[in-house]
Amino acid sequence: MPSQITNYQCPACTGPLHFDSASGKLVCDYCGSTYTVAEVEEYYREKDEQAAQAMVQEEEAAAQESAASAQSGTAAAEMTASDTAAGESVAEEHEAEQENPWDADGITSDWGAEAAGMKAYHCPSCGAELICEETTAATQCPYCNNPSIIPGQFAGTLKPDYIIPFKLDQAAAENALRTLYKGKRLLPSAFTRESHIREIKGIYVPFWLFDGEAAGSVHFHATRTHTYTRGDTETTETEHFQVERGGRMAFSRVPADGAKKMPDGHMDAIEPFHYEDLKEFSTAYLPGYLADKYDVSAKENIPRIEKRVRSTFVQQIEQTVTGYGSCNVIRENVQIHRGKVSYALLPVWILNTHWDGKDFLFAMNGQTGKIVGDLPVSKGKMAAWFFGLAGGITVVLSLLLNLLF
Repeated sequence: MPSQITNYQCPACTGPLHFDSASGKLVCDYCGSTYTVAEVEEYYREKDEQAAQAMVQEEEAAAQESAASAQSGTAAAEMTASDTAAGESVAEEHEAEQENPWDADGITSDWGAEAAGMKAYHCPSCGAELICEETTAATQCPYCNNPSIIPGQFAGTLKPDYIIPFKLDQAAAENALRTLYKGKRLLPSAFTRESHIREIKGIYVPFWLFDGEAAGSVHFHATRTHTYTRGDTETTETEHFQVERGGRMAFSRVPADGAKKMPDGHMDAIEPFHYEDLKEFSTAYLPGYLADKYDVSAKENIPRIEKRVRSTFVQQIEQTVTGYGSCNVIRENVQIHRGKVSYALLPVWILNTHWDGKDFLFAMNGQTGKIVGDLPVSKGKMAAWFFGLAGGITVVLSLLLNLLF
């Protein structure tokens, strides 16, 4: 993979390409031509080979020219009278500047601690020098709008194994947000009218996928209750049981996001992702979207994953305990047999809305359309609901008292 910044351009007209979630192809923004991922990969592979050959030829030509120049020697340059006058004029201006200099003492090249998390690159289309977060792997130039890939971010161990391409576009994300507002009784009425989407972006979020097996046993306290009547006496008997169950459970591709800035609760809530759409990773899927590399390692995610696997194992075992009125876990003994860990980029739409001086973040699964987020609560509606509920309870109690006395 090349180390320079790459923006995929149309082979027909050199316009920028973007990945179209509806067709699963790369589409030219200018001429409308479409290409499969395999076609674009092959086209750029050939371009890389041609560029490498051209570079070798340029280096050989430069070496030959340098050798010829060394043999012929160098010519002495003579300064004309006009050149001398110009030089004296420049010197005088320089002296004036020294006497009345511009104050640039506050300008510094020291970025301090922030420099460690930033990266600079040149847009290959318009040449603009841009700054982005160190974890950004795909972005878009704000000047020429060209989507750019930063392959260096995927070098070595950072290269993902898999990717699930976006299936839903920005319009689908906006519609899903509007649908989420419907039916929320405690949502302020003004929120749906006045809230504004401050930012919406499709991001390939880094995820670790864990394979393995859980095995062990779980002890439960279970009860079974019988009620019978003898004459005027009603008797309830409760039987107590100690129940033990054991087993094994394989798990495959349990996900944990590897991005610090992504809320874990949001990322867990938009699951599941359907892994039948997993593709071998290619940067050709990235144009038109942002992409992050992980900044939370697989090792750091192990406690979170193992807690999740143990909880799921206990739940599955508990479902086998039937025929009882209640069932509670007393103790568990679960071992995790660790298997393969894969690195994947999964599609997520992030929507940030602003209302009443606050930001509200929403996340949508870019494959399935499942959306979650934080919604404000109307204090007035909450109070009305509470007092309405309290009033209902008061009426019921009043009726009961009237019947009893």
